[in-house]
Amino acid sequence: MKIRFVFLLLVGGLLLGGRVAAQVPVQGEADHARLLASPDPRLAANKRLVYDFWREVFEGGHLDRAEHYLAESYIQHNPRVPTGRAAFVEFFGKRVKAVPIEARVRTPLVSIVAEGDLVSLAFVREYPDPRAPGKTYTSTWFDLFRIQDGRIVEHWDAATLP
Repeated sequence: MKIRFVFLLLVGGLLLGGRVAAQVPVQGEADHARLLASPDPRLAANKRLVYDFWREVFEGGHLDRAEHYLAESYIQHNPRVPTGRAAFVEFFGKRVKAVPIEARVRTPLVSIVAEGDLVSLAFVREYPDPRAPGKTYTSTWFDLFRIQDGRIVEHWDAATLP
């Protein structure tokens, strides 16, 4: 009887706005060297390629360095960004200004995972909480890249159309 009451309280709380249990905040990993490490030199190189692309081109806005990281035929699966290296540079060239390149990625990183020719970055994302004006919550954003011949040839993320 006691277990049924607790269960009903939990279900009722979820149906009434989900405020019974608190979300565990997403935390970034401070040690980026640990995230970049791999016993497989090819996987370590792929991780470093994506990490440096993110740091220099995406966060730093140094679009002149895109050709060092992106294949000319780069395929983009984000519905907001066009496909192709030239299209990437043109798109972001209208939206970002170059800033000094940091020694490490600024956006809080949760993980960097490499398998075969794929590298995934997981980031902490903070959003306004629609249930509590003035408050925020964290979630995780993922970017996935495919590497071929030392260049990024394909990208996926969770972006949707507005």
